[in-house]
Amino acid sequence: MEIVASDLISLSSPHQPFFVATIITVLSLLLALLTVRSLPRKRTSKPEGSDSATSSLAVRQPTSSSLLHHSPNSNVRGVLDFEAEGPGYLNGVVDAAEMVVARSAAAEAEKSGASMMEQLVPEITTHALSYLDYPSLCRLSMTNSLMRKAANDDNAWKALYHKDFTLEQDSVTPVNGWKAYYAATRAILNVNSEFFSIIREKSLPAMGRFWLNADYVKCVHASGELFSGYNAVMQSWQLAFSWEHVLDFQVRDVRARVLTDMAWVTMKTYLDVGGAFHVTNVFEFHNGRWYMVHHHNSVIDGVEQPVAHG
Repeated sequence: MEIVASDLISLSSPHQPFFVATIITVLSLLLALLTVRSLPRKRTSKPEGSDSATSSLAVRQPTSSSLLHHSPNSNVRGVLDFEAEGPGYLNGVVDAAEMVVARSAAAEAEKSGASMMEQLVPEITTHALSYLDYPSLCRLSMTNSLMRKAANDDNAWKALYHKDFTLEQDSVTPVNGWKAYYAATRAILNVNSEFFSIIREKSLPAMGRFWLNADYVKCVHASGELFSGYNAVMQSWQLAFSWEHVLDFQVRDVRARVLTDMAWVTMKTYLDVGGAFHVTNVFEFHNGRWYMVHHHNSVIDGVEQPVAHG
């Protein structure tokens, strides 16, 4: 009891703050020492035949699944994954020194500013963009430089071409890339649709502007009669438009092939009153626009045909 009393008296002396600080410092050092001693240590000895250069710390490369399950704010966290390859790990915890190295590497990766789109492998990016339609892909390219680079990827436009037009021409290598080829195909199909709109409207002046004024243009109507030269072709359409009945029809199975200054489109037309035809239209590019130079219409065998000119 005397010792306790003397201690209390000494603590109440003017030197009390100094003693308190000393005691806290000593206790902190003891706790730090105990913490360091309790950390798991790596076994320095290695099994016979093991590679001395093998590190117990393995950093897995980013995979598509690990990237897709992380938010944009965790660009690097979750990508670096530590695997236990030896007895130096306890419950998946690495020792303090290796953790410091790993965190430093993660911090450097975060400083690089890599976004989620940049970390995605090209196959996943192409697959994601394949769900967009033509207007959406164009709008995406106008958002920022990164999205413009992704939206202009040739594989993305090739996938969109096959989705919107045809699975054919897979082996084709467009001179100016698939984006330009998609745009050219879309343009020629719009021109081809205009041809059928002129037929429905029976507009001879529009048909005259639609054809190239040249002596080598040709037209074969469903009757099988051939008309050669611009004037003869226009006379054939004047005769066809003079027919009183207006037949509505559907255009299906449209396929286009576009070159630098020539394109051809194949399709099938089905009359609402019965009858089906194979149709081939050939176009040439002159003075900034497409002109028709050849039209061929033939009956599909096995389908009952109405009696009509053209």
